[in-house]
Amino acid sequence: MLEQALELAHGQIRNRLVMGSMHTGLEEGWHNRKRLAAFYEERAKGGVGLIITGGYSPNIRGKLTPISSSFNTLFDVLKHKKYTQAVHKHGGKICLQLLHAGRYGYHPFNCAPSAIKSPITPYAPKAMSLGMIKSTIKDFANSARLAQQAGYDGVEIMGSEGYLINEFMAPHTNKRSDEYGGDNTARMRFAKEIVEAVRAQVSDKFIIVFRLSVMDLIPNGSTAEEVTEQAKVLAAAGVDIFNTGIGWHEARVPTIASMVPPGAFREASQRLKAATDKPVIAVNRINTPDIANEILRAGQADMISMARPLLADPELFNKYVQQRSEQINICIGCNQGCLDHVFKGQRATCLVNPLAAFELDLAIEKAAKSKNVLVVGAGPAGLAASIYLRQRGHQVTLIERSDTLGGQFNLAMRIPGKEDFQLALKYFSEEVVRQGVQLHMNTAYDASMLNDYDDIVFACGVSPRQASFPCEDGKRVYSYDEVIRGEVELGSRIAILGAGGIGFDMVAFLTEEHHQSIANFKAQWGIEQPVELHKSDKKLYMLKRSSGRFGAGLGKTTGWIHRQVAKMHGVEQIADCQYERFDAQGLHISVAGEARVLDVDTVIGCIGQTSNDTELQQAEKGAGKADLHVIGGAKLAAEIDAKRAIKEALMLAREI
Repeated sequence: MLEQALELAHGQIRNRLVMGSMHTGLEEGWHNRKRLAAFYEERAKGGVGLIITGGYSPNIRGKLTPISSSFNTLFDVLKHKKYTQAVHKHGGKICLQLLHAGRYGYHPFNCAPSAIKSPITPYAPKAMSLGMIKSTIKDFANSARLAQQAGYDGVEIMGSEGYLINEFMAPHTNKRSDEYGGDNTARMRFAKEIVEAVRAQVSDKFIIVFRLSVMDLIPNGSTAEEVTEQAKVLAAAGVDIFNTGIGWHEARVPTIASMVPPGAFREASQRLKAATDKPVIAVNRINTPDIANEILRAGQADMISMARPLLADPELFNKYVQQRSEQINICIGCNQGCLDHVFKGQRATCLVNPLAAFELDLAIEKAAKSKNVLVVGAGPAGLAASIYLRQRGHQVTLIERSDTLGGQFNLAMRIPGKEDFQLALKYFSEEVVRQGVQLHMNTAYDASMLNDYDDIVFACGVSPRQASFPCEDGKRVYSYDEVIRGEVELGSRIAILGAGGIGFDMVAFLTEEHHQSIANFKAQWGIEQPVELHKSDKKLYMLKRSSGRFGAGLGKTTGWIHRQVAKMHGVEQIADCQYERFDAQGLHISVAGEARVLDVDTVIGCIGQTSNDTELQQAEKGAGKADLHVIGGAKLAAEIDAKRAIKEALMLAREI
């Protein structure tokens, strides 16, 4: 199904796979245009049918930030021809996304249908006058006309996620009393007139994609009946394809994070498909061809959008049609390299593929001389290093002291909502074999190896940091790894020491449902139905020595979800405490100098890690010809970070 062409009224898209819009951080400035062209070219070469760019504003007020890109001059036409040519060279099509940020603009010149401040941005918007509305409509049309000149096959008009057009359509943000506010017909007038103005400026073959918010997931958003009416009106106005929009950025519902079940929003695209005879794109947490084909075969959509999965593997489509799906590097939905980077003003990339958006900067080329390299440790860093070193043409031996590959990935994949880490581990483990790495399990580093190899890479990983306070009456503090592996028996009253990523993972492990169904996920988060809290029967405490916010170091786009899960399950959080002792009475602590005893029967340490550097120290004391290198947790154990570990593996491989 995914490989079938899509016939449009005036053309054809070669298959049903869409690379959805995502900002990479390469859109701004002339100096990055070669990098962005290379990024798009890799995905077009990989077989994607239609690529949608990151968002470009049609005017200055619509920018997301003062330095964000717009598309409204002949200079932009010249710059973007490089992108369209790169995609067309490989038979793909590309649409420019036109995005007006509305009240989400991070600058004092933002505007909206009504002067209602967004809860996630610092500036209150200016209510748009009729003149501003008319000029903005013209700006959209002008940008579309210029996009056609730049060689784009179409535009995507961003009408979802809580941006300007969506703000007009939802009663939540549209309090106008003129012809652009009031009932659904009036609220959608702005969107309708934009589509009509764009269609009037471009040829019949130029594709207009409209991203329509099917679920706002905020109070007083558009109803399902209103969305149906919006789709019918916009189709008549000139839309060729509808893309499904799910949730506003301010919505307190996960929509793309790893804890969202794969394909969770397929019913939304199905509902949109029932409202129009135009092709509909399904979105959000669709990360494998199997899930994509399930949706297509069920008639729930006509096309499938994969954005982050094409960061993880630009060859996804080609591998699928060549019946090599088992070789696809699967997106795990972590957000760590993509969205978290973008929200911090960094270039987007990918935890499992650090080459994403760095195609020209970090290209893997054959080494001038093939060397004999030993990699010690088969966690994420060691597996990745072995693969990249083989791609460079080196002879690689990988040794692992245990009988299991994967290191910390083996723990992560047991956390509810992180089950997809198992797919990443499967890819890296099988890729090591495909690349011809010599793999030896149950093998520890030996001093004699210093003379057997040209280079030795130590990727020995980490071990949990042990609690240092006294335990009495037969009590002890369990480490997080033995709990996750199921090696110990837990009580019903549990104290979790530590409020970082591992501490919150432990909360999920003890309370959340493994492989949660779509129905249960929607019930838990109140998606189009009342919230049903399935509270754990365990009483949990979460403790940390420092003061301040719990989970302050969590990812910007996912941290709020972890904190909300803890709140859902009634986890009591205590900061600024010292651990005194653990005995039959419970856990003795002092909070801001005041003594307290927590009536718990189990204490779990999630207080960080220490590097497994014994083998490295042994090697450094020895004498031999090998050059020594260290990466991953063995290099820095302050926080488990697979993104850093895999990136370090790539960087080191490029040097050896």
